[in-house]
Amino acid sequence: MLYTMKIDSLLIRALRSEFLTAEEGVFLFENAPTAELMMVANELRKIRKNNSDKVTWIIDRNLNTTNVCIANCKFCNFYRIPGHAESYITSIETYRKKIEETFRYGGEQLLLQGGHHPDLGLSYYVGLFSELKKLFPKVKLHALGPPEIAHITKLEKSTHTEVLKALIDAGLDSLPGAGAEILNDRVRRLISKGKCTGREWLDVMKAAHQLNLTTSATMMFGHVETVYERFEHLVWLRDVQAQKPAGAKGFIAFIPWPFQDDGTLLNRLKGIRNNVTSDEYIRMIALSRIMLPNIENIQASWLTVGKATAQICLHAGANDFGSIMIEENVVSAAGAPHRFTYKQIQESIREAGFVPQLRNQQYEYREIPANIEEQVINY
Repeated sequence: MLYTMKIDSLLIRALRSEFLTAEEGVFLFENAPTAELMMVANELRKIRKNNSDKVTWIIDRNLNTTNVCIANCKFCNFYRIPGHAESYITSIETYRKKIEETFRYGGEQLLLQGGHHPDLGLSYYVGLFSELKKLFPKVKLHALGPPEIAHITKLEKSTHTEVLKALIDAGLDSLPGAGAEILNDRVRRLISKGKCTGREWLDVMKAAHQLNLTTSATMMFGHVETVYERFEHLVWLRDVQAQKPAGAKGFIAFIPWPFQDDGTLLNRLKGIRNNVTSDEYIRMIALSRIMLPNIENIQASWLTVGKATAQICLHAGANDFGSIMIEENVVSAAGAPHRFTYKQIQESIREAGFVPQLRNQQYEYREIPANIEEQVINY
């Protein structure tokens, strides 16, 4: 009886968009029925989105600048050490070919990321962004991420703000929430010791928001973290969003996904597996909406959880289906098998009872290009 009263009290506060503590989030995760969490989160989605029945999606390509990395993350199968026979730095000719293809498929954006290359500093990325914008003035660069910004800052002995300013001047349009994993440093020491600390990740995002650079936030869960550390992560993101300048968008979206374990060091050496069930993922989506009332968009990760679970998430607080991902190499290398064409993603949204709406990275609506080509997916 007391538990029921406490659940009801917390959910009523959530419906008022009050900030719940990490401890209160854990209590709801451990005790509230999934149906109640979904109902409250769905109502919050309706309030936040003015009762819109539109679910947004985007066409973009995840293209990697390099696979050379010295961060040595234990969940990553994509990276290669410097000097490895399979290491590469993407050529301008490859960018040209893949951007032209992206435009044909209806996309206008590159999610451009890579590794912590020890020799690629600020001048390299400034030159790359400038060249891409010169070749393709209309392409949007959703590029790098806080760990890469922190890495470049250390190489340059500079500041996050100075690095971000230079990249914005060169053509950076928005900053992904990559490399957040779990922001608690106990976890980071175990799975991504070579990356920036959780505090530095947050500091990069604060600097970006001060420069009015739109960002997103992420969470990779279901490995070595505790439930409390998940909710601590959400509270820290919410606090940074609360500190953004009044005119800035800050974190425009939050995207949580479960750890993909196939062939990773965490799995092979430590026996850590992804045991996140569909129900647990739906609960985390709902609780993300509940815990993050100041972040407008919550994205369901169909890439990692599949179509059916992602569709249910649209009734649990999510309002975005993410990208068809013309190309994605990092998460897929750890076992994420799912793929969509632009027709299939719209069909999936309609099947769930919603209206699909193409968007750009700023969550502005786009019309589907008239001469769009359909991507051929090889399963």
